[in-house]
Amino acid sequence: MKRERNEGIWDFEQGILLEGGGQELILGLDGGTTSTVCICMPMFSFDDDCLPPDPPTVLARAVAGCSNHNSVGETAAKETLEHVMADALLMSGSTRAAVRAVCLAVSGVNHPTDQQRILSWLRAIFPNDVKCFVHNDAVAAMASGTMGKLHGCVLIAGTGTIAYGYTEDGREARASGAGPVLGDWGSGYGISAMALTSVIRAYDGRGPQTMLTSRILHELELSSPDELIGWTYADPSWARIAALVPVVVSCAEAGDEVANGILLDAVQELASSIKAVVCRLGLCGADGKESCPLVMVGGVLQANRKWDIGKEVISCISKEFPGMLPIRPKVEPAVGAALLAWNVLKKQS
Repeated sequence: MKRERNEGIWDFEQGILLEGGGQELILGLDGGTTSTVCICMPMFSFDDDCLPPDPPTVLARAVAGCSNHNSVGETAAKETLEHVMADALLMSGSTRAAVRAVCLAVSGVNHPTDQQRILSWLRAIFPNDVKCFVHNDAVAAMASGTMGKLHGCVLIAGTGTIAYGYTEDGREARASGAGPVLGDWGSGYGISAMALTSVIRAYDGRGPQTMLTSRILHELELSSPDELIGWTYADPSWARIAALVPVVVSCAEAGDEVANGILLDAVQELASSIKAVVCRLGLCGADGKESCPLVMVGGVLQANRKWDIGKEVISCISKEFPGMLPIRPKVEPAVGAALLAWNVLKKQS
């Protein structure tokens, strides 16, 4: 079963003796631009009236860096995915022999060719009897709010953003999620990029003065706005730029009109992505009033702020689709990926 690897990251399997008859496991993985999380979940019964515990049991959780191949390249992305899966198994005291299914939900999987390429690679890692699934990370995010069922709409707004929808008969649609160059406006990157642009415009005299200037310079330990050019292009990674979102929110909360305008634009962009998916799939019916789950995931949508972007998006979208039922998941997307695999196995059993 062991693969020959230069780095030997699966060597731990040689010394593990499975206990208790070898408990069957499911690996669920959520791979994003900022981080990648893999969880190890035990198999649950497929009895008709049996549902996974709420919240589901998690035996191990491993974390690694970016696994979006559009950001770091395919080789680095695959290395990250393999390392984090191996780490999760090691932490659970198990090997690939115990795995019943693997579900990878990875940002950057935007086309069937992406999906098939990663799926072929994944099947080469695990034994032939292991069920393997590959999706965009939006699918795991949705499953985290619906306990593994694919129906409704999900909005992810973190470093990047995407809206994804599924109908009960399996039709699907997406909006946004094309990366920063092609307009992930409303994402953490989009918000922060607009803030940096506003600081440069104010410095040049092309835009209004803003509190963002002093706050961002202080955050980055820079002395002048012209130093932002060097800082930005020294390492233009998406997550590094997106990390400035809290500064933008704090300025908006303090009454800065420029920061407030940036966040209002972000709300409109995020709401428009939801609307596009809902309309294409008819998720709320012809009159827009039918009920439909709206799962909301990502750091940009975090609640408990005075300037609550997620709350404003819900308010905006509810005017047109009063039947939308906002859900803030109790479990993380990696658990959603595992639950998605469990649901598929249950249907096939």
